[in-house]
This record gives sequence, structure tokens and C-alpha cells, in this order.
Amino acid sequence: MDTLNRMEVWFVSGSQHLYGPDTLRQVAVDSKAIAEALGNSTKISVRVVFKPVLTTPDSIFELCSEANINKDCIGIIAWMHTFSPAKMWIKGLSVLNKPFLHFHTQLNRDIPWETIDMDFMNLNQSAHGDREFGFIGSRMRLNRKVVTGHWEDEETIERIGVWTRAAAALDDARRLKIARFGDNMRDVAVTEGNKVSAQIKLGYSVYGFGVGDLVATVNSVKENEVNAIVEEYKSAYNVTRDVERSETLRDAARIEIGMENFLKAGNFKAFTTTFEDLHGLKQLPGLAVQRLMEKGYGFGAEGDWKTAALVRSMKVMAAGLPGGTSFMEDYTYHLDPVGMRVLGAHMLEVCPSISSDKPYLEVHPLSIGGKADPARLVFKSATGKAICASLVDLGNRFRMILNKVEVVDCPDMPNLPVASVLWKPLPNLKTAATAWIIAGGAHHTGFSQAITAEYIEDFSSMLDIEYLLIDEKCDLTAFKKEIRWNEVYYNISGGII
Repeated sequence: MDTLNRMEVWFVSGSQHLYGPDTLRQVAVDSKAIAEALGNSTKISVRVVFKPVLTTPDSIFELCSEANINKDCIGIIAWMHTFSPAKMWIKGLSVLNKPFLHFHTQLNRDIPWETIDMDFMNLNQSAHGDREFGFIGSRMRLNRKVVTGHWEDEETIERIGVWTRAAAALDDARRLKIARFGDNMRDVAVTEGNKVSAQIKLGYSVYGFGVGDLVATVNSVKENEVNAIVEEYKSAYNVTRDVERSETLRDAARIEIGMENFLKAGNFKAFTTTFEDLHGLKQLPGLAVQRLMEKGYGFGAEGDWKTAALVRSMKVMAAGLPGGTSFMEDYTYHLDPVGMRVLGAHMLEVCPSISSDKPYLEVHPLSIGGKADPARLVFKSATGKAICASLVDLGNRFRMILNKVEVVDCPDMPNLPVASVLWKPLPNLKTAATAWIIAGGAHHTGFSQAITAEYIEDFSSMLDIEYLLIDEKCDLTAFKKEIRWNEVYYNISGGII
């Protein structure tokens, strides 16, 4: 996925003409040095572009307007080297439609005790210049991330890097097209939602297609294309001779090629399927879905377009980072008091990016869907820290719910040949599952071992949607109160429905 390669954030600093041209020249020199340092950091995955120092309302407005229409700019990092009267920023910030991060830093890490004088004080005013700028952001009720710390501090840079990846996901979501092959699973509530509201609030658009449209593309796949991808399977996975020579595997390859061709032709970056609508397909797409997810496509099963979009956004944020990201489902529980766990899996559709080892490519019966035995990749997930996130439509707002989890070793399951993950939810299964259900979290999630809760929190803030965190500090009484407070806030800010 090369989504991040073309993107850039603009580094802007504020000042005023009160201090004279020499000070402004030094502000520019210092600001450029910080911008270049951030741009050279491996923790920041997009380009950091230095912009001239802003000293007037008109220059601020022009820069914000330019950022809005620049297709490469995904956000602005703002820093006040000196005092920059914040009324100058009102006009510009009122039109800015890109995310912005307020970087509260200063050039020098330490106070030069023996040499500090008034010239130094006039130049290095971030401690109060940024507070003036912070006020106008709060006064205008603007969503922004505030990062405090020295610009050479690794933890500080890492937090900026998280924000840039969330901004990249927002930029991607605003142009994201989702293809739905078939409709939503009948009578399922949480996977439904208002697509118009989603496009207005979240940016992406959802298109529905009959399965026959996909079948026509699948049937047009040439035999030499199938031969080539079967050879790819043989080198990438553990495949038995019988599976390798089976017509079932060739059918799965044909579905994968046809599905990818369809998505590329329509510039779709996410998609859904449903086992209730497979007319014309010989098997439920399993292997195809797994491999397309590994290439960066978002996916949601049973018509779940919101989770498909979320998985795509999480993959954009995770691009190039160690660890995988996948569509996931809380399937069943292990309720042993000694160690309660959640088994995460799905019938077929789990991304091999989370695999701990080389997957096995197998063909087995599937007691649902009424089609031929489908091919799928079978593996266990790598262990370690991870997150599960769910995006739900509450009618008057969208809510993002996130649970921190710890993936543990999964015992062998010889009679369940699917990709699987076993995890301990934080703080524990009883508390986490109760909080999740109270919040209305879906059974489908975006699962990632590559990104942390901070990425999803930043992304939710940029979307201006509710964010609920279930972690090691989760207390159910406080969690319930947070939901009640949020209900009041969103009904007041968005209007009672």
C-alpha cells in the first residue's frame, strides 16, 4: 500500500510584526529546523513541509484556504514560536477543513540560566504564545490534537506520527468507495445504518451491486491468469498436492482475480460479501477476501459496510508498521475462571497479515451458504498487544468503541480449520464484554496488532464522532456515566432525534 507516499502535512508557525524583522527571520530559521527534523524522523510516515511564518490574518486565511484545496496536504501542524495574537487566526481556522495538530514545544529544551536575557524572552515565547493559540481553538470549539514536549523527544515525535497516520486515514476515507456484493444479512441490525449520514459525517460512499455483476467479471477471467495465481499460492502457502491440483482451488483463484479486477475498475478500496447471496458463484469467497485484505482492502462480512470502511482506515494507518490488521468477529468464549478468553475468528475471512507463521491453504466443508467447499487460509495469530474497534450507527450519531486486548497462544483446534485469534480483553472478559454490550458494540470489529488506541482516538476526533475506550482502567460505573453524559452532549450539539 503506497497511500502514505504522496501525502504531506504543513508545518506553520505564528508570530507578529511587533518584534521586528530580525526576530521574524530567526523564527523562520528555527521553524524550518523543527519541520526538517520531524520530516526526517522515521516515526513520521508522510512528508513534513515547512511554510512561511504567518503574521497577519490574511496570510493565515490564504494558507488555510490553500491547504483545503491541496490534494496532497492532509493536515496542518501549528506552533507559536512567539506570541501570535489569536484573533488573527479566527478567519483562517473558521474555513480550515483539514485536521490540525497544535504542537506545544519550544526551540530550546533547557533554559540557558546564565545567558537568558530579554532578547531571548522576546524570541522564545511558546509557553504563553501557545496558550493564546490554544484558547482560540477552544473558543471556536475546534477538534484538534495537542502534543506537548520538546521536538527532539522521541515520545513526542511518535505522538505526532500517530496523528499523521490518522490524518492519512481521514483523507483516504473522504475519497473511499465501498462495493457491496449483495445486500445486508436479513434482519441483522448492527450491520445496517444510514449511508447518507455516513457519507456526510465519515466521508465514504457505499455502492450496491448484484452478485451477477461480480459473476460476470469472474467468468471473464482467463485460464492463464488462473494458472499464474495458483503458482503464487504454491510459493506463498503450505499447500498439499491434492488441494494444489483441485478444481476448487482454481475456482477460488478465478473469484479472487475477478473480484480484484472489479474493485480496481471501480476504484473501490473496501467491499462486503454475504453468504445469503452467492447466486452464480461456486463457493463463498474466502481465500479471495483474505488475500485482498492483505493487499490493503477493507472488508466486512454479511454486508457490513461500516466495518469494511473501518478496516480500510485501520490498514491505511498501519501501512508499513510491524503487525497485521484484519476484519474480525468475537466468535465464542472460554469462561474458565483461571483465564477467561475470547476466540476471534470467522467462517473464512481473516487477513493473513496477522498470521504467526506461513499459513496453510486448505479446502474444507462449510455448513452454511449452500455452495461448494471453499478454499481458505488457516493459521493462528501472532501473540501480543492488540486492539478491537467497532463503528456503530446510533441514529443521532456514530460511535467508535475500542477494547484493548492481549493476544495469547491458541490451543490446536483440529476440527475447526479456520484462521483464529485467542485474546484476553482488558481489563478482563466480564468487564470488557459488559461494557461493550452496554455501548452497543458490534460483533464485527477491526482488529490490529500494528496500531494502538491512540490512532483510533485521533481518527475519531478528526471525524468528530463519539469515542469510548475499554482498557485496563475501565470501571463499569464510570463507563455508564460517560455514556449518559455523552448522550446529553450529542443531543445538544447535534439536535435531539
